[in-house]
Amino acid sequence: MARGTPAIGKRHQKTHTFCKRCGKQAYHIQKKKCATCAYPASRTRMYSGWGLKVARRRGEGTGRLRYLKTVPRRAKNGFRTQNGLKAKQQ
Repeated sequence: MARGTPAIGKRHQKTHTFCKRCGKQAYHIQKKKCATCAYPASRTRMYSGWGLKVARRRGEGTGRLRYLKTVPRRAKNGFRTQNGLKAKQQ
């Protein structure tokens, strides 16, 4: 079989689909593993040595920061709880 134009027409099966965690089309259907973030492994795949731009795109501080954005304000006030009591010092 030729490797050129006729062979391109036979490529109609998808090996990768969208990943639940990172949203990229890198989840391998047969292997059941994401090539980008290594889902379903609990630790996110990250190669910081040769992927500096990628580390900047995905690192801490690039998302919504749902929890971390409130920490400096709460630290300033001594991590007060809802009922007005200070958290126990340990």
